[in-house]
Amino acid sequence: MMDDVKIGEILEPGDERENQTREERVRAKFWKTATKAARQLPFMEDLVAGYYCALDRQTPARVRAVLLAALAYFVLPFDTIPDVILGLGFTDDAAVLAAALNMVRSHITPAHRLAARQALEDGPN
Repeated sequence: MMDDVKIGEILEPGDERENQTREERVRAKFWKTATKAARQLPFMEDLVAGYYCALDRQTPARVRAVLLAALAYFVLPFDTIPDVILGLGFTDDAAVLAAALNMVRSHITPAHRLAARQALEDGPN
């Protein structure tokens, strides 16, 4: 498992330009990566709710930045433990995502959770 220092470095909010780049990367790759990880991540509904929270312009900038950092790490194909390694590939992603979701849990609204449930049931819009 990743140590707290490494996770803290990953979740460090970037500047506005870096956050924009992260958002573009997350929008482009989130659903493809989430589909691959669905069986390995026991908190998929929370993850998708976090995705919607990160894209919500009403979410405070710092919260969006933390979520975008975690989600950008999640969609990277090669990270600390490459995602293609069966059974282990998403363990580092899970640690980063769980830390981010715990940090911002109070900002994930019922609307984000409803959107997540609907996307998981019906597929993303």
